[in-house]
Amino acid sequence: MKRKTLDLIFSVGGAALAVLLLVLGLVLQNQANFADDYVHDQLSQQKITFTPEAGLSDDEKEADCLVANAGKALTSGKQAECYANEYIARHLAEVNDGKTYSESSGESRALAEQAATAMEEDPESPDAQALDAQAKEAAGKVDTLFRGESLRGLLLTSYGFSVFGERAGQAALVAFLAAAVLALASIAGF
Repeated sequence: MKRKTLDLIFSVGGAALAVLLLVLGLVLQNQANFADDYVHDQLSQQKITFTPEAGLSDDEKEADCLVANAGKALTSGKQAECYANEYIARHLAEVNDGKTYSESSGESRALAEQAATAMEEDPESPDAQALDAQAKEAAGKVDTLFRGESLRGLLLTSYGFSVFGERAGQAALVAFLAAAVLALASIAGF
């Protein structure tokens, strides 16, 4: 095989590979744009706003991202991570002495059973009524923790989705650069 023929084969193959990488880059960039737009649009619809700096507690002011986003609308995946991990998580820790929904739920069910038994035995008893009040308070904490942990999980899912979009954008850039290098090498081979 002649050198000219071999150069032509490599040049055509390189050009074809450059086109494939260009297409891959376009697909990846499209997905990155979709993820970014989708996360932004969905979070914007929730109309969540960070607490203004003046309203942040001393503990909250220790979180740099809460201070940086103070008073702003939550519209990005990175902001969602901050709000979930630094704002919601701090408040959830205060609900039941740092216990999670799962831990609190078990305690609440046990208290509810004790209160039900005590109320069956003597509904007028101050002890039974106090136990019933404790059970209702525990159930309220469980409800608060469930809602808070659900919102936190949804926000962290938005953050994760945005990270996949960022990675797709980075992969698109690599594909575009590789396509350009292959295209230049192919042109040089003709």
